Amino acid sequence: MLVIPGIVVAGTTSGVGKTTISLAMMYGLEKKGFRVQPFKIGPDYIDPTYHNIITNRKSRNLDVWLMGKQGVIESYKRNSIDADFAILEGVMGLYDGIDGKSNFASTAHVSKILDLPIILVIDARKAARSVAAIAFGFIKFKRNINIAGIILNNLASERHLKYIKDAFESNIKIPIVGNIFNNKKVTYSERHLGLVPMMELNSKDKKSIVSNVRSISENIDFDKLIQFLTNQGKAKTNVTRAKNYFSKEFNEHKKKSRDLIPSVKILVALDKSFNFYYQDNLDILSKRIKLEFFSPIDDSDISSDCAGLILGGGFPEVIADMLEKNSRIMNKIKKLADEGMPIYAECGGLMYLTKSISGFRGTKRKYKMVGIFDAETVMTGKLTLGYTEGKVVDNQSFLKRSRQIKGHEFHYSTVIPHNKDVNMIYKLKRGKGIIDGMDGLCYRNCVASYMHTHFMGSNIPNEFVDSCIKYAKLKIIPG
Repeated sequence: MLVIPGIVVAGTTSGVGKTTISLAMMYGLEKKGFRVQPFKIGPDYIDPTYHNIITNRKSRNLDVWLMGKQGVIESYKRNSIDADFAILEGVMGLYDGIDGKSNFASTAHVSKILDLPIILVIDARKAARSVAAIAFGFIKFKRNINIAGIILNNLASERHLKYIKDAFESNIKIPIVGNIFNNKKVTYSERHLGLVPMMELNSKDKKSIVSNVRSISENIDFDKLIQFLTNQGKAKTNVTRAKNYFSKEFNEHKKKSRDLIPSVKILVALDKSFNFYYQDNLDILSKRIKLEFFSPIDDSDISSDCAGLILGGGFPEVIADMLEKNSRIMNKIKKLADEGMPIYAECGGLMYLTKSISGFRGTKRKYKMVGIFDAETVMTGKLTLGYTEGKVVDNQSFLKRSRQIKGHEFHYSTVIPHNKDVNMIYKLKRGKGIIDGMDGLCYRNCVASYMHTHFMGSNIPNEFVDSCIKYAKLKIIPG
């Protein structure tokens, strides 16, 4: 397999510092003159935005459930061809995947698919010799998983570190490649779904992140990391061939794409409220149609040559007051939906298209939203999280009936339809959806669901684009 050398940063659990340490690795390698391609394992929209500011490259998600094994391999190859190394931030704990029976869709699974070594991050707080037992268990749990190094996070003192090193000396043969001491000044802004999205941070916050990462990087053994990277035999011998092969393929595809893209465009909502997009999804759409961005907060109109809208996930509940104030754009979106313009919305976009949003931080006030759907959104404080799978059971939308769809859901809200007999287009065999295992509200050519999808290996983008092109043609036919 043609691959670029990479390292997977895994944790024993969530919250052990994977993001910070991944960023520190990216920063340190960049400062040494290497081009680093970042990746995030699993269904995450926020962490990749932090990768972007450190590497000045678009981070990509690698998710076996959403993309399939070949999708993971293809995305890794394509997006790292002009890099020297790749750093992959893991998801949850190393072995946490779709269930407790296997490694499927876990960080360990992706590392195995790509044949990449793992750096295991262990939070050393409240333990000393026991840290060695934790490391031993992770190393032995699956013998075909390549844990190449350990990073100890949140060390209390040099004495604390010595105890752990003494325990490792006779029990753990894998090297410690990072000693990160507890620093209360290293903090990040968080919210109910994790870190605050990068788009909401000001320049001072961003500078603080870079400063934090620089400080952490000083405690990582980059000589050892570079040794792990350059010792990846297959990758080392094939890197030039891989770059040449995919560069030629991309240049040919780019030339074809220029000829194929029609003079039709869709608008993608992108601002502080809506910013949960997989970069691969945007790239896939842009191969067939023109993409432009707009803000439901700041813009007052939608260009007349637009043939479709996409409203991704995000945090509309946080600034629902600002969305409500822009009634002009909401009225415009409602009018376009009435006229049959194709609209595709996920999670936050679904919430925005209901009649109201209420309940954030306990407020009872209902903020008026677009109102395409006769339903209201209420923040509950209860997390709905997990992978989803279902099929299209209604042919009233641009999606083809019986189409199998895989995705994930991640929200603290519930959408309450005013009509309990409302028809929904997705029947889920995995996941919660909007109500009773059903998801996907539909009005004319507008589809909105809690389910986030990845377009690699999916027919959703083609069906949506086809619908947009058809709509554009109908608009210019007289009468």
